[in-house]
Amino acid sequence: MKIAILSDIHANIWALEAVLADIKQQGTDLTVNAGDILSGPLAPGATADLLMSLALPTIAGNHERQLLACGTKAGHPTDQFAYENTTQAQRDWIQGLPGTLDVAENIFMCHGTPASDLLYFLETVDLHGCRMAPASQIEAYAAGVSQQLIICGHSHKPRACALSGGRMVVNPGSVGLQAYDDDQPYFHVIENGSPHARYAICTQDALGWRVSHQCVNYDHHKAAAEAARNGRADWASWLLTGRAAL
Repeated sequence: MKIAILSDIHANIWALEAVLADIKQQGTDLTVNAGDILSGPLAPGATADLLMSLALPTIAGNHERQLLACGTKAGHPTDQFAYENTTQAQRDWIQGLPGTLDVAENIFMCHGTPASDLLYFLETVDLHGCRMAPASQIEAYAAGVSQQLIICGHSHKPRACALSGGRMVVNPGSVGLQAYDDDQPYFHVIENGSPHARYAICTQDALGWRVSHQCVNYDHHKAAAEAARNGRADWASWLLTGRAAL
Protein backbone atom coordinates (compact mmCIF):
# COMPACT_ATOMS: atom_id res chain seq x y z
CA MET A 1 0.00 0.00 0.00
CA LYS A 2 1.23 3.49 -0.89
CA ILE A 3 -0.44 6.39 0.89
CA ALA A 4 0.03 10.15 0.44
CA ILE A 5 -0.44 12.21 3.61
CA LEU A 6 -1.47 15.86 3.63
CA SER A 7 -1.78 18.09 6.67
CA ASP A 8 -1.96 21.75 7.66
CA ILE A 9 -3.01 23.15 4.29
CA HIS A 10 -4.15 26.41 5.90
CA ALA A 11 -6.09 27.64 2.87
CA ASN A 12 -3.01 27.69 0.64
CA ILE A 13 -4.67 26.65 -2.63
CA TRP A 14 -1.48 27.22 -4.64
CA ALA A 15 0.52 24.82 -2.48
CA LEU A 16 -2.33 22.31 -2.42
CA GLU A 17 -2.68 22.23 -6.20
CA ALA A 18 1.07 21.68 -6.61
CA VAL A 19 1.07 18.86 -4.06
CA LEU A 20 -1.94 17.15 -5.63
CA ALA A 21 -0.23 17.29 -9.03
CA ASP A 22 2.90 15.75 -7.53
CA ILE A 23 0.87 13.01 -5.84
CA LYS A 24 -0.75 12.15 -9.18
CA GLN A 25 2.70 11.40 -10.59
CA GLN A 26 3.60 9.16 -7.64
CA GLY A 27 0.97 6.50 -8.31
CA THR A 28 -0.40 6.34 -4.77
CA ASP A 29 -3.32 4.17 -3.68
CA LEU A 30 -4.83 6.67 -1.23
CA THR A 31 -4.49 10.30 -0.13
CA VAL A 32 -5.52 11.44 3.35
CA ASN A 33 -5.78 14.84 5.04
CA ALA A 34 -4.84 15.31 8.72
CA GLY A 35 -6.54 18.66 9.38
CA ASP A 36 -6.00 22.43 9.80
CA ILE A 37 -7.47 22.96 6.38
CA LEU A 38 -8.97 26.42 5.87
CA SER A 39 -7.73 28.84 8.54
CA GLY A 40 -5.33 31.33 7.02
CA PRO A 41 -5.42 34.69 5.21
CA LEU A 42 -5.29 33.06 1.78
CA ALA A 43 -8.07 31.23 -0.12
CA PRO A 44 -10.30 29.29 2.28
CA GLY A 45 -13.32 29.08 -0.02
CA ALA A 46 -11.40 27.80 -3.04
CA THR A 47 -9.49 25.34 -0.87
CA ALA A 48 -12.72 23.99 0.60
CA ASP A 49 -14.32 23.61 -2.84
CA LEU A 50 -11.35 21.62 -4.14
CA LEU A 51 -11.14 19.31 -1.14
CA MET A 52 -14.89 18.76 -0.95
CA SER A 53 -14.83 17.65 -4.59
CA LEU A 54 -12.06 15.12 -3.87
CA ALA A 55 -13.75 13.59 -0.79
CA LEU A 56 -10.45 12.46 0.73
CA PRO A 57 -10.44 10.73 4.13
CA THR A 58 -10.12 13.86 6.27
CA ILE A 59 -10.09 14.80 9.93
CA ALA A 60 -10.57 18.10 11.72
CA GLY A 61 -7.69 19.92 13.38
CA ASN A 62 -7.80 22.55 16.08
CA HIS A 63 -8.34 25.28 13.50
CA GLU A 64 -11.52 23.62 12.23
CA ARG A 65 -12.88 23.84 15.76
CA GLN A 66 -11.66 27.42 16.15
CA LEU A 67 -13.10 28.47 12.77
CA LEU A 68 -16.53 27.17 13.70
CA ALA A 69 -16.40 28.92 17.06
CA CYS A 70 -16.20 32.23 15.19
CA GLY A 71 -19.88 31.80 14.45
CA THR A 72 -20.73 32.71 18.03
CA LYS A 73 -17.75 34.82 19.10
CA ALA A 74 -15.04 36.64 17.14
CA GLY A 75 -11.88 34.56 17.08
CA HIS A 76 -8.22 34.87 16.22
CA PRO A 77 -7.78 36.86 12.96
CA THR A 78 -6.54 33.74 11.15
CA ASP A 79 -9.69 31.78 11.99
CA GLN A 80 -12.00 34.79 11.68
CA PHE A 81 -10.83 35.47 8.12
CA ALA A 82 -11.53 31.87 7.16
CA TYR A 83 -14.96 31.95 8.78
CA GLU A 84 -15.93 35.14 6.94
CA ASN A 85 -14.67 33.82 3.61
CA THR A 86 -16.39 30.44 3.58
CA THR A 87 -19.98 29.51 2.86
CA GLN A 88 -22.39 27.78 5.21
CA ALA A 89 -22.09 24.62 3.10
CA GLN A 90 -18.32 24.68 3.49
CA ARG A 91 -18.60 25.20 7.23
CA ASP A 92 -21.12 22.34 7.40
CA TRP A 93 -18.51 20.13 5.73
CA ILE A 94 -15.96 21.14 8.36
CA GLN A 95 -18.51 20.52 11.11
CA GLY A 96 -18.97 16.94 9.94
CA LEU A 97 -15.30 15.95 10.06
CA PRO A 98 -14.19 13.50 12.77
CA GLY A 99 -11.38 14.33 15.19
CA THR A 100 -9.58 11.03 14.59
CA LEU A 101 -9.95 8.32 11.97
CA ASP A 102 -9.13 4.65 11.49
CA VAL A 103 -8.07 5.09 7.87
CA ALA A 104 -7.55 1.36 7.36
CA GLU A 105 -7.08 -1.68 9.58
CA ASN A 106 -3.44 -0.75 10.18
CA ILE A 107 -3.56 3.08 9.89
CA PHE A 108 -4.71 5.61 12.48
CA MET A 109 -4.89 9.38 11.94
CA CYS A 110 -5.10 12.24 14.42
CA HIS A 111 -4.22 15.91 14.16
CA GLY A 112 -2.23 16.58 17.33
CA THR A 113 -2.27 13.50 19.55
CA PRO A 114 -5.03 10.88 19.82
CA ALA A 115 -6.39 12.74 22.87
CA SER A 116 -5.82 16.40 21.95
CA ASP A 117 -5.76 18.51 18.77
CA LEU A 118 -3.60 21.11 20.59
CA LEU A 119 -0.60 18.97 21.57
CA TYR A 120 2.38 18.26 19.37
CA PHE A 121 2.85 14.48 19.09
CA LEU A 122 6.55 14.47 18.19
CA GLU A 123 7.73 17.78 19.68
CA THR A 124 7.89 19.30 23.14
CA VAL A 125 7.79 23.01 24.02
CA ASP A 126 9.33 24.63 27.08
CA LEU A 127 10.93 27.93 28.06
CA HIS A 128 13.81 27.16 25.70
CA GLY A 129 11.64 26.67 22.63
CA CYS A 130 10.52 23.66 20.58
CA ARG A 131 12.50 20.46 20.05
CA MET A 132 11.86 16.77 19.36
CA ALA A 133 9.99 15.12 22.22
CA PRO A 134 11.63 12.42 24.34
CA ALA A 135 10.76 8.86 23.42
CA SER A 136 8.87 8.32 26.68
CA GLN A 137 6.52 11.22 25.92
CA ILE A 138 5.80 10.00 22.38
CA GLU A 139 5.18 6.47 23.66
CA ALA A 140 2.75 7.84 26.25
CA TYR A 141 0.80 9.76 23.62
CA ALA A 142 0.60 6.62 21.46
CA ALA A 143 -0.57 4.37 24.31
CA GLY A 144 -3.65 2.44 23.28
CA VAL A 145 -3.10 2.90 19.54
CA SER A 146 -2.27 -0.49 18.05
CA GLN A 147 -2.09 0.46 14.37
CA GLN A 148 1.35 0.20 12.81
CA LEU A 149 1.14 3.57 11.00
CA ILE A 150 0.07 6.53 13.12
CA ILE A 151 -0.42 9.81 11.24
CA CYS A 152 -0.33 13.20 12.91
CA GLY A 153 0.06 16.85 11.95
CA HIS A 154 -0.24 20.16 13.82
CA SER A 155 3.44 21.07 14.34
CA HIS A 156 4.22 21.56 10.61
CA LYS A 157 7.50 19.67 11.18
CA PRO A 158 8.16 16.71 8.84
CA ARG A 159 9.19 13.83 11.08
CA ALA A 160 9.01 10.05 11.43
CA CYS A 161 9.50 8.32 14.76
CA ALA A 162 9.74 4.58 15.46
CA LEU A 163 7.82 3.27 18.45
CA SER A 164 7.53 0.03 20.37
CA GLY A 165 5.76 -2.86 18.70
CA GLY A 166 7.02 -1.88 15.25
CA ARG A 167 4.74 1.16 15.11
CA MET A 168 5.68 4.37 13.27
CA VAL A 169 4.40 7.91 13.87
CA VAL A 170 4.62 10.15 10.81
CA ASN A 171 4.08 13.89 10.56
CA PRO A 172 4.09 14.90 6.88
CA GLY A 173 4.79 18.56 7.64
CA SER A 174 2.60 21.31 6.29
CA VAL A 175 1.29 21.69 2.77
CA GLY A 176 0.60 25.38 3.22
CA LEU A 177 2.76 27.12 5.84
CA GLN A 178 6.45 26.44 6.50
CA ALA A 179 7.01 28.77 9.43
CA TYR A 180 5.08 30.41 12.25
CA ASP A 181 5.38 31.52 15.85
CA ASP A 182 3.10 30.62 18.75
CA ASP A 183 2.87 31.58 22.41
CA GLN A 184 1.32 28.35 23.73
CA PRO A 185 2.34 26.80 26.04
CA TYR A 186 5.47 28.99 25.78
CA PHE A 187 6.64 31.24 22.99
CA HIS A 188 8.31 29.21 20.23
CA VAL A 189 8.90 29.25 16.52
CA ILE A 190 8.54 26.58 13.86
CA GLU A 191 10.53 26.94 10.67
CA ASN A 192 11.44 24.53 7.90
CA GLY A 193 13.92 26.77 6.11
CA SER A 194 12.33 27.05 2.67
CA PRO A 195 8.90 27.89 1.24
CA HIS A 196 8.37 24.47 -0.39
CA ALA A 197 5.08 22.68 0.24
CA ARG A 198 5.53 19.53 2.29
CA TYR A 199 3.72 16.19 2.35
CA ALA A 200 4.71 12.55 2.91
CA ILE A 201 4.38 9.24 1.11
CA CYS A 202 4.29 6.06 3.18
CA THR A 203 4.74 2.71 1.47
CA GLN A 204 4.07 -0.60 3.17
CA ASP A 205 6.36 -3.49 2.29
CA ALA A 206 7.44 -6.76 3.88
CA LEU A 207 9.61 -4.94 6.43
CA GLY A 208 7.00 -2.39 7.51
CA TRP A 209 6.41 1.22 6.50
CA ARG A 210 8.85 3.22 4.39
CA VAL A 211 8.51 7.01 4.73
CA SER A 212 9.43 9.58 2.11
CA HIS A 213 9.08 13.27 2.95
CA GLN A 214 8.29 15.33 -0.14
CA CYS A 215 9.30 18.95 -0.72
CA VAL A 216 7.43 20.55 -3.64
CA ASN A 217 8.01 23.83 -5.45
CA TYR A 218 4.98 26.07 -6.00
CA ASP A 219 4.33 29.74 -6.66
CA HIS A 220 4.75 30.84 -3.04
CA HIS A 221 5.02 34.46 -4.21
CA LYS A 222 1.32 34.37 -5.08
CA ALA A 223 0.45 33.03 -1.65
CA ALA A 224 2.62 35.63 0.08
CA ALA A 225 1.10 38.45 -1.98
CA GLU A 226 -2.40 37.28 -1.02
CA ALA A 227 -1.45 37.23 2.65
CA ALA A 228 -0.08 40.76 2.37
CA ARG A 229 -3.26 41.96 0.61
CA ASN A 230 -5.25 40.55 3.50
CA GLY A 231 -3.22 42.46 6.07
CA ARG A 232 -0.95 39.67 7.28
CA ALA A 233 2.66 40.72 6.79
CA ASP A 234 3.73 37.96 9.20
CA TRP A 235 2.22 35.26 7.01
CA ALA A 236 3.67 36.90 3.89
CA SER A 237 7.16 36.65 5.37
CA TRP A 238 6.69 33.07 6.53
CA LEU A 239 5.37 32.03 3.12
CA LEU A 240 8.23 33.71 1.26
CA THR A 241 11.07 32.34 3.35
CA GLY A 242 10.00 29.33 5.40
CA ARG A 243 11.57 31.08 8.36
CA ALA A 244 10.09 32.74 11.43
CA ALA A 245 12.15 35.86 12.14
CA LEU A 246 12.60 36.67 15.82
